[in-house]
Amino acid sequence: MTDNAANDTSTDSSAPASKKRWYVVHAYSGMEKSVQRALQERIEREGLQHLFGQILVPSEEVMESKSGRKTVTERRLFPGYVFVEMEMTDETWHLVKNTAKVTGFIGGTGNRPSPISKGEVDKIMAQIQEGVEKPRPKTLFEVGEMVRVKEGPFTDFNGNVEEVNYEKSRLRVSVTIFGRATPVELEFGQVEKV
Repeated sequence: MTDNAANDTSTDSSAPASKKRWYVVHAYSGMEKSVQRALQERIEREGLQHLFGQILVPSEEVMESKSGRKTVTERRLFPGYVFVEMEMTDETWHLVKNTAKVTGFIGGTGNRPSPISKGEVDKIMAQIQEGVEKPRPKTLFEVGEMVRVKEGPFTDFNGNVEEVNYEKSRLRVSVTIFGRATPVELEFGQVEKV
C-alpha cells in the first residue's frame, strides 16, 4: 500500500490501544478511498480521534505494460472493503455505518459487528508490506503455460513457458521455428496468455 502512514487518524494516545480492534467495513466497490477520506473527515469533525486508529484500504502496486512502456498502477487487495481500527461503541458504530457509500460491517450481528482476529490482521499487514516492497506484474505466468508472442521478431508465434523470472519481469519461452523448439528470452509485455 502506498499511503498507509498518512491514514493513521489516531492523535490521542490516552485511550488504551487494547480496546481498539479491527473491523471490516463493506463499501461500494471502487469507492474504498472515498469512504476512507469520508470516515477520516467525520471522525475529526465529531472529535472522536481517540476512539479510532488506522483506516486502511489495502492495495498493492502492479506493473502493466501498455504500448511497450511499463507503468505501475495500484490494485485493491480486497475490493469493496475498508479496514477500520476502532473502539466499538454505539457512537462509533453509527458514525461508520452512516458514512456515505458504506453498506455495513462484515461479520457479527446487525448492530454488533465482530472484529477480525489478530492473525487475520497480521496476514493483511504482511500482504500490504509485500506489495510496498516490490511491485508485482499484473499477469502471472506459470511454467508449462501456452503464450502468444505479440511483440518482437517472433510476433504471432505460440510457445510454451519454460521459466519465469519475476525479478527481471522476463520469461523463457520455447517457440517452434522451422520445426525445431527454440528457447527465447522475452519480457512479460511481449507475450499474452493463449
